[in-house]
Amino acid sequence: MKQQPRRAEVIGGGVGGLTAAAALARQGWSVTLHERDPEIRAFGSGIYLWSNGLAVLDRLGVHDQVIDGAHYGQAIETRNNHNTTLASIPVNGAGGVKVLTVLRENLINGLVDAGRAYGVEFETGSAAVAVTPEGSVTFESGRTVSADLVVVADGINSRLRDGLGLLSRRRSIGQRCARVLIDRAPGLVPDADEANYVEYMSGKRFLLYTPSSATQVYIAFVCPTDDTSAQGPVLPRNQWISSFPHLRPLIEATEGKLRWDEFEQTELRSWSSGKVAVLGDAAHAQPPYLGQGGGCAMTNAFGLAHAVSHTNDSLAVGLAQWEATERPLIEHTQRFSCRVARLNNVPNLPRTALMTVLSKSSALGRSRLRAATSVPTGFSA
Repeated sequence: MKQQPRRAEVIGGGVGGLTAAAALARQGWSVTLHERDPEIRAFGSGIYLWSNGLAVLDRLGVHDQVIDGAHYGQAIETRNNHNTTLASIPVNGAGGVKVLTVLRENLINGLVDAGRAYGVEFETGSAAVAVTPEGSVTFESGRTVSADLVVVADGINSRLRDGLGLLSRRRSIGQRCARVLIDRAPGLVPDADEANYVEYMSGKRFLLYTPSSATQVYIAFVCPTDDTSAQGPVLPRNQWISSFPHLRPLIEATEGKLRWDEFEQTELRSWSSGKVAVLGDAAHAQPPYLGQGGGCAMTNAFGLAHAVSHTNDSLAVGLAQWEATERPLIEHTQRFSCRVARLNNVPNLPRTALMTVLSKSSALGRSRLRAATSVPTGFSA
């Protein structure tokens, strides 16, 4: 008699949940992914894909689809309030660090297609309200299902995680960010900068310029939570021009309504409870200064699928092995990203001096790129 495949219920249709669903189905699990919203969609912005995330996409069979139309910069640069370059990391050269940027919807759509190709069942408008360590999931409709594994990837405000009592720490970084896509056009930045990824710092404000395709640029505006004059449903352009006068054309091109998101860090006592595993922002949220929120979610989800599928022991042993393998690298990335966030609070002059010194440290550069250049667990499986 043919053995029935093990069953997994995945909660959350973001990067982590979609990766987990596709990776588990690829390993032979019967998977249903539940998304609270009526459809699975991306919040409009760009996203950085480094070697670790690209390796996952390759194994899921959607690498070429996701990177179609991607932008390949030549360097990642950090500038001070005088537009002086403090640090520059060459990328995408022969034998160097590889990173490209795509529209977030490209990534989401690719992961959905990967899930479909491996047989994932998608249920939208399906809001989970409770899970138990025994593998039971209860939905808003009153329906309850049971599974061999439940993956909780429903974001930083996860009620499911909190219901399991796993949260150890959740703290605000004290910064907010608005992300926007604008049309890519000549003159937004100097020609020499147009193709690169540039981080601009001025006072406690931060602006990230990211070409994400041949036609669109992703911009992130970051300021302290209490800097209310810099925030609003429509960008207060004069405030940002006063901090970045050399970026006037770029700032003036920003239109439409904005959503300001709080930067937070989450840590759990354990990433699992019984038959439930938690990943993504629900487990290891971090400020996005290393561009590794998505990459960490993808590699952790892929590692989870490998760990629970390639063990001769119980699920509990597989989950413990998964956490022991993945957690050190992700927590290193969280800590590093939080330290970078604190640089926004350093006054311009000492920050310029500090970053000039730090940029010369090869060890620091390797530490910054540690997660981005790592090979995901189970890559050969």
